[in-house]
Amino acid sequence: MSIRFTHTVTERFLRYVVIDTQSDPASETCPSTEKQKDLGRLLAAELQAMGIRDAHLDEYGYVYATIPANTDKKVPVICFCSHMDTSPDCTGKDVKPQIVRNYRGGDIVLPGDPTQIIRAADHPALLDQIGHDIVTSDGTTLLGADNKAGLAEIMDAVHFLLQNPQIKHGAIKILFTPDEEIGRGVDKVDLKKLGADFAYTIDGETAGNIEDETFSADAATLTIEGVSAHPGFAKGKMEHAIKIAAAIVERLPRGSCSPETTEGKEGFLHPIGISGALEKATLSFIVRDFTDEGLKEKEVLLEGIVKEVMKGFPRSTCRLEIKQQYRNMKRVIDHHPQVVDNAMEAIRRAGLKPVKASVRGGTDGSRLSFMGLPCPNIFAGEHAFHSRLEWVSRQDMERAVQTIVHLAMIWEERA
Repeated sequence: MSIRFTHTVTERFLRYVVIDTQSDPASETCPSTEKQKDLGRLLAAELQAMGIRDAHLDEYGYVYATIPANTDKKVPVICFCSHMDTSPDCTGKDVKPQIVRNYRGGDIVLPGDPTQIIRAADHPALLDQIGHDIVTSDGTTLLGADNKAGLAEIMDAVHFLLQNPQIKHGAIKILFTPDEEIGRGVDKVDLKKLGADFAYTIDGETAGNIEDETFSADAATLTIEGVSAHPGFAKGKMEHAIKIAAAIVERLPRGSCSPETTEGKEGFLHPIGISGALEKATLSFIVRDFTDEGLKEKEVLLEGIVKEVMKGFPRSTCRLEIKQQYRNMKRVIDHHPQVVDNAMEAIRRAGLKPVKASVRGGTDGSRLSFMGLPCPNIFAGEHAFHSRLEWVSRQDMERAVQTIVHLAMIWEERA
């Protein structure tokens, strides 16, 4: 079927990014910030205005909605998912989006802070954007394309499917989540209510990419109990917990096993926090690898460093706790090859070359897959996320919309 697309994705995107939805890892509530519900209410209202009766925002900040099937075939129920929060790494308050129309190459200087420059040399993906309209922030905040591009793309695809009932599809579920950026995106999701068989997060980078593999992830927390003494009379008595923690960090590998020295399929052991005083200190790490064996190697490395350092502080003690965070989605998705095959065909029909990639991170799809909902990640077009240099192109967002629509059709065709 030949489809003539009309798009509302850019207008939607510009509407969503100005709403501050930054999540907060220090908060224990769900959602971690009430302001995420401001966007959730808007999305639910827009879905209802399109005619989706069951669209709603729940108490935990999740938006659920259903596009009913319009075919007699028995089609697996698929879900499209994106997250509403933006990263705590960079402010998302008072976002002022800019559009560089018909980009002709070169650097992009951001007007709100001219020291913020999207340099072509640092962003090779810009080479593929000649003639595109590039959306950026003004340089004083992040943009929020991660993941409001995904939200806008799903919303535009929903709008298009409802406006074009001749396009046949099975039941389609929509899920918008809070707190993905702080690792809690599916903590309170109700999969029974959602009722999907397979899902796709729309939260990837380069147009054409589909990601069926993520890091596996653990968190490691080291609690050190030192020995306190009056500093004037501390000789031979004091064992300083902060100095013990510093010695452990100092022993970490310099040329490997860290985010700044690894790429591709290499994992890392990464200290993310240190706090404490003389008597007690805490070190926090994240451990990442594509295999469980790789995770274990890095945790054994950390244990070895700790034991070696503690030999120099015989009266101090420490406790190392390892907590599982998520696992590589590929283990689950490989049992359902049609999920990726259908997405690759949809990307082709959208006029792009499909590329299978691995995520050096995690998505909501990582945990959803292990909760029984196989869920690879499709491109949204977002680049340089978690920074003031974040950008996305209008044309890439439109291709993502087309991919979603074709994907709905392909599941129906192949049922």
